Amino acid sequence: MAISFASSKARPVPAEHRKNFNHLVLDIAWFGVLNGSAIAFVAVYATRLGASAFQLGLLNAFPAVINLIFALPAGRWLQDQPISRATFLSAVLHRWFYLLWIFLPWLFAPQGQVWALVVLTVLMSIPGTALAIGFNGLFAATVPPEWRPQVVGIRNAAYAFTSILVTLVSGYLLNILPFPLGYQVVFLIGFIGAAMSSLHLWYIRPADEHRKPANGKSLGDWAQPGTASMWQGLRTTVGLRFLLREKPLSSHWFNPLKDLHYRKVLVLVFVMHLTLYLGAPLFPLYLVNEIQLSDQVIGLGNGIFYIALFLASARLDSVTRRFGNRKTMALGIMVISFYPATLAMANGAGMYLFASIMGGTGWALAGGAVGNFVLEKVPDDSRPSYLTWYNMALQAGVLLGALLAPALAGWWGLTIGLIFAAFTRFLTGATIWRTKP
Repeated sequence: MAISFASSKARPVPAEHRKNFNHLVLDIAWFGVLNGSAIAFVAVYATRLGASAFQLGLLNAFPAVINLIFALPAGRWLQDQPISRATFLSAVLHRWFYLLWIFLPWLFAPQGQVWALVVLTVLMSIPGTALAIGFNGLFAATVPPEWRPQVVGIRNAAYAFTSILVTLVSGYLLNILPFPLGYQVVFLIGFIGAAMSSLHLWYIRPADEHRKPANGKSLGDWAQPGTASMWQGLRTTVGLRFLLREKPLSSHWFNPLKDLHYRKVLVLVFVMHLTLYLGAPLFPLYLVNEIQLSDQVIGLGNGIFYIALFLASARLDSVTRRFGNRKTMALGIMVISFYPATLAMANGAGMYLFASIMGGTGWALAGGAVGNFVLEKVPDDSRPSYLTWYNMALQAGVLLGALLAPALAGWWGLTIGLIFAAFTRFLTGATIWRTKP
């Protein structure tokens, strides 16, 4: 199957890259199938099973815990492996767990299924961490820097298209099929997408399997493989591939903490992700239990989210040129704050769909700018250590935000919890806008 960019009239792709580029696009297209089905609806399924805010918080928090624990060991393991084979193996070990989701209704009672999802999320996040790091390295080794904008642009378009299409189809199937059969079908669709995405990873062959990537620009991909959460599947990490460049925990590994300006960057990154994930476990509870939306409407909202993400991303370059990466990131966070704020006022589908527009638009700006904002502050000769601390600050923010969310729901209820999440997001965005690290 050929991809249109492979024969671009403006700049023909060299024959030695064409096959790899095609498989990279097909990889992300099938990952969009997984994203629009199993990943998009797993939290909704857990909510319909009766999951608490604490259990939903664990679904978001555990991947961050695993990343913090296993990122450095995974990077060291990948250093000694052919990058394409190691990435494929990590993908298989991570994604076969989606097959197990299909059988949960036959094996456990509702609460047992919720806890099984939590346990499976922990287990699949271990190879998922290696997959996230390995794919960064595979992409950097496969696509020369001069081709990355074109390849990434088409990958993002393919990811958005399949995510939108499949999330709409999944919502329709969930509306017409009985519970839990509809979710089993959706999880099957997700597993097929995961398997096909992994198959295309197998066919990618970089010219130098052991080349250490040296380019310091953000790859720009929206999707991050190795995650099992809709929000965490959207890339805000950058530079994981630099864990492949040298041995971690050397004497200079703590130098970033001595850099006052970079410490401020780490604090901003931590607070940003804390506030972004502060409301994440509350959203499915509010959609299902409070305003009682159908799965079809939730799927429509997910589709609108990705349409807004795609359209706003097309304007990201012009916004960044006008405001710079820091203010673009801040603007995105402030726009994202309207997602929980609007949900808190919603009593039906209309406000939820509007909130989805705000969420997709804001995420395109914040997620698109944060990587390059951080890279602006990183010395060229110290990227591995600086970006490792960035990744740890990011994951720590995700972890704390996901764990605090259930407490908010317990103290104040879902509505006040959403309003608080909206307030903290807007305040964080405004602070980043005014603060210059």
